[in-house]
Amino acid sequence: MAPAGGTCKEVHEPYPAAADYSVVISKQETTSTPAKSSIFSPGQRGICSSAGVDALLECPVCTNFMYSPIYQCLNGHTLCSSCKIRVHNICPICRSELGDIRCLALEKVAESLELPCRYKNLGCREIFQYFSKPSHEQQCQFRPYNCPYAGSECSITGDIPMLVAHLREDHKVDMHNGCTFNHRYVKSNPQEVENATWMLTVFNCFGRQFCLHFEAFQLGMAPVYMAFLRFMGEEYEARKFSYSLEVGGNGRKLTWVGKPRSIRDGHRKVRDSQDGLIIQRSLALYFSGGDRQELKLRVAGNIWKEE
Repeated sequence: MAPAGGTCKEVHEPYPAAADYSVVISKQETTSTPAKSSIFSPGQRGICSSAGVDALLECPVCTNFMYSPIYQCLNGHTLCSSCKIRVHNICPICRSELGDIRCLALEKVAESLELPCRYKNLGCREIFQYFSKPSHEQQCQFRPYNCPYAGSECSITGDIPMLVAHLREDHKVDMHNGCTFNHRYVKSNPQEVENATWMLTVFNCFGRQFCLHFEAFQLGMAPVYMAFLRFMGEEYEARKFSYSLEVGGNGRKLTWVGKPRSIRDGHRKVRDSQDGLIIQRSLALYFSGGDRQELKLRVAGNIWKEE
């Protein structure tokens, strides 16, 4: 990334590496120490979870809570259905062969439980029936955000202040205070760039942060460039803002007006939805002037808050 007037280098998108699903046994067989009993309280819909019950419902392989179907070996050791496949049908505790025996008693206990959201330490105060908890957590507004950097596959997650510092310090992304901008993008031999992505700047505007992206890719058979803005926050907050992008040259001008997308949507999702300013390469080279052997685009923009 470079300040306005500088040259941006392309960063080709790597294909994500295949996930490693090797199994790590993290729990030993529990001792005979009695677990805490669950507590019934008047007016409750179910049983309040306690540390003892939570431990019973924790898978010994992935350490996540188990959901139906919960399987057990002949010696009574339980594990979740996903890990049953991962351990090749062998009990990770006693190494006996697993069949298809369901632990119906534990499934019944789970049905009666109420649990807090896993993101309670980040601010969520909701309580859920055991089996409805996962669906909430997939959409919980307090869950951490993925790093929005588009130039590489980054696994960092966190809240917005942490990610802003991470972008500045680790990805060396330019930071800009203000709601208007004017960026110049220069690339020699643009015909050689078929699939590349750049994250030019993070804007601090109205006390919130916005990420400006610029990408080169194939749209059908046509090589195109696309510029778009993402909002560092939730989608309902992003809808409170609008932005415009403008590019032109040789007496011509192309303008886009739209809503920024939340960083909950990955940059590929935004790109594939074509929700931004799209410029065909031939038109971009026309805007650049000269002999069309060098791309020289000036992308101007403005962010404003809807009343």
